[in-house]
Amino acid sequence: MGGSDARALSRSLLDLCRMRKLTIATAESCTGGLVAGALTDIPGSSDVIDRGFVTYSNDAKRAMLGVETGTLVNFGAVSKETATAMAVGALERAGVDLAVAITGIAGPGGATPGKPVGLVHFAAAARDGRIIHREHRFGAIGRSAVRQRSVVEALRMLMELARGPQVAAKSRRAAASRLRPRIARSPRRGVAKRRRPPRG
Repeated sequence: MGGSDARALSRSLLDLCRMRKLTIATAESCTGGLVAGALTDIPGSSDVIDRGFVTYSNDAKRAMLGVETGTLVNFGAVSKETATAMAVGALERAGVDLAVAITGIAGPGGATPGKPVGLVHFAAAARDGRIIHREHRFGAIGRSAVRQRSVVEALRMLMELARGPQVAAKSRRAAASRLRPRIARSPRRGVAKRRRPPRG
């Protein structure tokens, strides 16, 4: 998994979001803006990508994304809870349709008991209320490799949400289907008149 994977996924994601009229924000810690970089590397991405938050420190997570101090103290910066709070914070503060968050330990240092190098938590949130979380333990494969794989995983999660149900789109289709039968029945001008038998 390398740059070619990220580029292909970025193109597919942008095309899908354009088709479905969805916008994206990113919230990144260990990847330092690489997800936003992969997406904005594609020409014409500005109609989908709204902004990217690079929140490397805990202070930045609190100030820019609204992650609560209690979440960071109780669960740590690299946790499901923090990743989810980052994604929801990005979604709300940017006012977009989809947001993805990444927080992890890319290495070579930074490991703690129970949180080894290569541990990354991902969360993605959608405007319709869907939230997904994933935990990956990539191992000590090198800082660059952890970051590159994290970008690919984040793009896959955004793609998953972009493909999923959109409440507004569903309700529009349902409303349209309810109207169609009335529209089909109401005009009767085009119906051919029956010929009356000749009077004899």
